[in-house]
Amino acid sequence: MIDSLCVFGDSIMKGVIFDAIRGKYIYLKNSFLNILGRYNSSVRVDNFAKFGCTITTGKKIIEKHADRLSCYKYTALEFGGNDCDFDWKSVSECPDDIHKPKTPLDEFESLYSRIIDNVSESGSRPVLFSLPPLNAERYFAWISKGLNAENILRWLGDVEHIYRWHEMYNNAVLKIAAAKNVLLIDIREAFLKTRDYLRYLCEDGIHPNEAGHALISEVVMKTMPAFA
Repeated sequence: MIDSLCVFGDSIMKGVIFDAIRGKYIYLKNSFLNILGRYNSSVRVDNFAKFGCTITTGKKIIEKHADRLSCYKYTALEFGGNDCDFDWKSVSECPDDIHKPKTPLDEFESLYSRIIDNVSESGSRPVLFSLPPLNAERYFAWISKGLNAENILRWLGDVEHIYRWHEMYNNAVLKIAAAKNVLLIDIREAFLKTRDYLRYLCEDGIHPNEAGHALISEVVMKTMPAFA
């Protein structure tokens, strides 16, 4: 089997960034997967990632392509950034209510584990990506636009709770990778090792910008056999 890769995940894998000049999300020409494709054009890459994708939606997309997974040497997976998110409008309107994330943590771990098992059984090698770190202040400002920021903050307790909550889902990814003994591309570590990881993030505080994608490509080149 020649080196081939299929990709499932959210907007980060899809190469989406926020263009501050145009004021909208766009597909980045120099996304990390496009950089890798130019670096080693002999590796076939099929990208099935989707903007806003959660692990539940991702599982359905993977199942749709289940009969093709055996054609790929590697199956790259990146989930969690949307799963840990909340309905901020509801939080803003009812800050004293109980609000659940899009995918509760235990359900996230269970679904991710099953996906990995299914990919392995197909004959493809699963590869997990950790989550890039978000910036709590930027992300809070982003999610509270047009909403009652004071109410959201009251529900959170403190702004940095956003970072800690997001990190729990990343920790789950690390735990699953270790338990399943699958290759982990730890892009979060690479961001945190920089002196100022904010310069690698978009205005929204959660999507890697063009420099962030370049950094991710460097990590993949060092870690993944197909590109090393």
